[in-house]
Amino acid sequence: MERHDRAPVVALFSAEPLAEGDMRLPEAPAQHARVRRVEPGAAVRLLDGRGRVADAVVRTIDKKGMAVSILAITEIARPTPLEVIVPVADRDRMLLAAEKCVELQVTAWRPAYFARSRSVSPRGEGEKFHEKVRARMQSALEQCGAAWMPELHEEADVSDAMRQIPGDWNRLLLDVTGVALPSMIQNGSISIAVGPEGGLERRELEEAQHRGWRPASIGGTTLRFETAIIAGAAVIRAAQLSPRSA
Repeated sequence: MERHDRAPVVALFSAEPLAEGDMRLPEAPAQHARVRRVEPGAAVRLLDGRGRVADAVVRTIDKKGMAVSILAITEIARPTPLEVIVPVADRDRMLLAAEKCVELQVTAWRPAYFARSRSVSPRGEGEKFHEKVRARMQSALEQCGAAWMPELHEEADVSDAMRQIPGDWNRLLLDVTGVALPSMIQNGSISIAVGPEGGLERRELEEAQHRGWRPASIGGTTLRFETAIIAGAAVIRAAQLSPRSA
């Protein structure tokens, strides 16, 4: 979520455990810092994507890495669970959705194969694409200053992905024929599933509803999958911030 209680300093992702004292960051965050014209003595913020935010000062910086002194660490509570089942589809559009999920504090990214997504080419799948998603999310984390990265899952059949969501969650399937999404948002954990281009086949829709997934609509037109992911997550997070949901 948005934060206004910190000075506007450069944020850097660190895969290394954060602890007060001196530590050395590898080449990737150092490169980002150099691009942002960070110099020795500058204040930076370190994010590990797991809720730890560190205030630090840069000691040295070069092409191979940078040394910092961590002054303080803040533990940020994990956001209310909001998981997204996304179609394995066009790679660039999946990457766009992935970075926006970080900004909207989605807590889990679950790519799924739908019947109509298996013919898409080139589609975002496999280990190399998984790493691209992770890198895009890390970059988005640095830009928005969030404390948590979504949990990344491997590709799965949509039936298996849906089965992994607990039955006591609010499980919503975005579909133009559904009930208006704002009226279906409840307090607590939520999962939304977004189908591929062309939508779900009747068998998939019926199977999802049989398992307790409820169709929910964002508008009167059919949205592209990345638009539906972004809009759905934004509507839910906005509702959770409203006085009615407090």
